[in-house]
Amino acid sequence: MAEMHIQAKLVNLLKQDKIQLWNPPYTTEYNQAGQQPLQQLAVNYAAIVCFSVSEVASALESIRSQAVKRGMGNKTYRETFVATLELLLPKDGKKDVKKKNYLETKLDVLAQDIMARIAEQYGLKYIKLILNGKTLTPEKRLDEQDVKNNSKIMVLRVSEPERKKQMVEEEEKKKTQDQSLQRTHKGFQILSERDGTDDPATTPFLEIADQKGNPLKIPHREKKALILAMGFHEKGRALMKRKQYDAALCHLLQADDQFGTCGSLLLSTVDNYAVLQLDIVWCYRALEALSCLDDGKQRLQRAEDCFLKCYGEQQQRLMQIKGNTGREEVLFLRLYLLQSLLAYLDGNEHQATQKLMRVEDLYGRLCLDPGKMTGLMGLGFSEQEARLGLRACHGNVDEAALHITHRRQEREEMKQQERERRRRRMEGLATLRELGYSKRDAARALHQADGDMDRAYGILLESTQAESAAVTNHNTELPIDQSKVEQLLYLGFEPEAAEAALRLTGGDVQGATQLLLDNQGVLPPELLSPSPPSSLSEEPSTSSESAGRTHIHTRSGSQGEDPMDVDLVNEVLEDIPRHEEDYLDLTLEEESEVIAQMKSYLHRNCTPSS
Repeated sequence: MAEMHIQAKLVNLLKQDKIQLWNPPYTTEYNQAGQQPLQQLAVNYAAIVCFSVSEVASALESIRSQAVKRGMGNKTYRETFVATLELLLPKDGKKDVKKKNYLETKLDVLAQDIMARIAEQYGLKYIKLILNGKTLTPEKRLDEQDVKNNSKIMVLRVSEPERKKQMVEEEEKKKTQDQSLQRTHKGFQILSERDGTDDPATTPFLEIADQKGNPLKIPHREKKALILAMGFHEKGRALMKRKQYDAALCHLLQADDQFGTCGSLLLSTVDNYAVLQLDIVWCYRALEALSCLDDGKQRLQRAEDCFLKCYGEQQQRLMQIKGNTGREEVLFLRLYLLQSLLAYLDGNEHQATQKLMRVEDLYGRLCLDPGKMTGLMGLGFSEQEARLGLRACHGNVDEAALHITHRRQEREEMKQQERERRRRRMEGLATLRELGYSKRDAARALHQADGDMDRAYGILLESTQAESAAVTNHNTELPIDQSKVEQLLYLGFEPEAAEAALRLTGGDVQGATQLLLDNQGVLPPELLSPSPPSSLSEEPSTSSESAGRTHIHTRSGSQGEDPMDVDLVNEVLEDIPRHEEDYLDLTLEEESEVIAQMKSYLHRNCTPSS
């Protein structure tokens, strides 16, 4: 890290003095170093940057050789279209920690071809390639994924099947990280499709709730994307707790992609997206992938902007909603710490020092007295409750005990309300079924009516009337135009499906084509039924403002499902924390190590020697 800092400072000085190290006298005609001019430059700059002459000379030579290599690479690319890529290898994959690693390739090749070359050359069997925070798709060409000459490609090692000493049956189930991503996506996709119309006692589903557990009404399409995003984020956070940063980063980047499909209005009112950006950069730090400097700075800026919108200028919005700001301060500690680190790597000691001062101030307030923690835990509170309570109440034990007790009461009230909603729903479901409606139609109507029996009955009556009208139309409809059927047959659809689609769309060929494409050429039974599905479908609702963060609430149950679905769902549910403020429960152990590291760099004595 010190090498990056020295180089950043020297680059700024070289720009100010308009010195080009790749030109004479610093580089000879054979691209070798001009020793005497470089040594003199090192002597001149050593006193300015507060490092020894030998360290400055080494850094200048590194800058010079990189510039020469880049120039040669640019010339090669212009003449042969062979690009030079800088590889940011895993820590344990580097033979020489200080040496940069490059790969020459055409850009019209598939990413998987490059992955194979890297795997063979560096002995990395399972890898992913990351460019500017985006995972490269193996089946696509490099130039199709914005890879350019001189791009920096981060190489992430992904795990082989884990080698834990467990039963043979469990050993066979262990998956590679790619499989983990796929299973996580599939599990949360199953959950995102569920809207709670089935009995929660037998079919678990996820509910997006605010910080206090109140369900939020979000349009179905956006809710699906949000569940996937939050699911990948929680999986990534679980892996971070296990120090599996390679795997964590893969899941966090997937979450970032999913959040990109959510509405900007929702993201500006909750802090989930900001926390995700912090987590991604924290993984960069843990993986020592800080060459991703530009991407890291952009993510931290997005996080800071999001916190500002979500919490308010002086966190006044957060204070109004939650009554205190103590717990969220850990997020700002991590934000300022990462900003200090990146400023140092960018050669900006002043900014790094200013940010670190803010970090140390927060750290002093957030570090808890072990005696107070023990006292609260002696009262029957968990370690997590004690830590969060003390931070919320600025270290006051009595207030923390009252705060934790109050939060427990709130959660219990929410559970009772949920149980009461479920009871009324089951009673309403039974009543509607006695009136002759199917279980699924009754459940959908109740869900659409927010559990109101009278409204649900009205919805079902309207649906029955619409069904009768559809049956009448179905019985009196004119024959299908065979020329339109032939158009669909020409596109490869089956005759029966083509005719059914034309009937459903009133003979509209374009509409029928789209309907068939949306259903992979096979229309589901509910579409073929005369009953119009739209009458009981979920209507989009406007998302309400949340209390600073959206949180996934699990409604449990596991009976009556496909065994494979049960397996996938249970797997992803394991990583969803039971406490809604789990993301704020940082022990600050890792942070204290980084603080000490930053202090050692910034407090270095300015005593350069030859």
